[in-house]
Amino acid sequence: MTSQNPVFIPGPTNIPEVLRKAVDMPTIDHRSPLFGKILHPALEGVKKVLKTTEGQVFVFPSTGTGGWETAITNTLSPGDKVLATRNGMFSHRWIDMCQRHGLDVQVVTQEWGDGVPADKFEEILTADKEHRIKVVLATHNETATGVKSDIAAVRRALDSANHPAMLFVDGVSSIGCYDFRMDEWGVDVAVTGSQKGFMLPPGLGIVGFSPKAMQATETATLFRTYFDVRDMAKGYANNGYPYTPPVGLLNGLNVSCRMLLDEGLENVFARHHRIAEGVRRAVDAWGLKLCALRPELYSDSVSAIRVPEGIDGNKVVSHALNAYGVAFGTGLGDVAGKVFRIGHLGSLTDVMALSGIATAEMVMVDLGMNVKLGSGVAAAQEHYRQSAAAAQKAAA
Repeated sequence: MTSQNPVFIPGPTNIPEVLRKAVDMPTIDHRSPLFGKILHPALEGVKKVLKTTEGQVFVFPSTGTGGWETAITNTLSPGDKVLATRNGMFSHRWIDMCQRHGLDVQVVTQEWGDGVPADKFEEILTADKEHRIKVVLATHNETATGVKSDIAAVRRALDSANHPAMLFVDGVSSIGCYDFRMDEWGVDVAVTGSQKGFMLPPGLGIVGFSPKAMQATETATLFRTYFDVRDMAKGYANNGYPYTPPVGLLNGLNVSCRMLLDEGLENVFARHHRIAEGVRRAVDAWGLKLCALRPELYSDSVSAIRVPEGIDGNKVVSHALNAYGVAFGTGLGDVAGKVFRIGHLGSLTDVMALSGIATAEMVMVDLGMNVKLGSGVAAAQEHYRQSAAAAQKAAA
């Protein structure tokens, strides 16, 4: 049976009906001028979401993982040194990818629940007098732990160390959800995907390359074919792809960017923060804690909620699905079984969020946790009521 309930996993997210219809389109000749009328507005829309006027955007039939392979294979050579933090499952996977490509990765290990340590990065970069480090990797939003890191602080660390390394940022679950400033933060490669902030099905790996990153493509010697941005750029110049493009998804991306820009990016960010804060108020009312260690690390995309000792977080997720037809996210890696995750990104409203909070309460009570029915819902309702009243007052 197909459930009509919204999903609360941290991606893929709920798809607005207008985007489902945009993706569902008749076949066109992707080598005709008509395709260019879909492609180029989509690329320009992504640039506006990334807040870049200098960067070039490339969209591959892939996912965020393919976006990261695009980033490293187009800019690095075997043996190049990379600086990265391991503070969650997705930062771990990017490190693993770099190692598989023969790169020398210096890993700063953080507790899962902590963020990217800009201060430690500055020390390491300052000590790297020979500038052997070619790239700094940073995960903006660690989806496994619900942790948001300060990318502007990482840029300041690079600048304070007077280090020429490029800055690559995983924005898979942050871009389109909260503020991302590619040019201002000096991000050389930004990576995201279609299935989170852009509210589309999976299938697009989206990357932004700075002029510095584009220059690096001319000297990098890691093997690349499918993900070669130079081939893609040549295709774009002729209103096409170097291979068959996912036309429907690109049409959806075009419409998605228009939706985000019409809502206003600052309003999109405020909506995500408001909904996330309601979830956090509910977690506090339940007497539970987030995996993120400090308020400044709290993600506006996903909340990873620690379960009490003796409770398996995976059972929260499985019971929600089996009993109520609602999907939450499981814990991954080091926090598997220790948390369950409520995704609150993409196409979501206060009312939809309340249904997820209510379901989580029922599940936890069913499993014998010391949670009072209605407590989290009431805390979130009060926050949403106050936010709505403040918005109405401001608009008056």
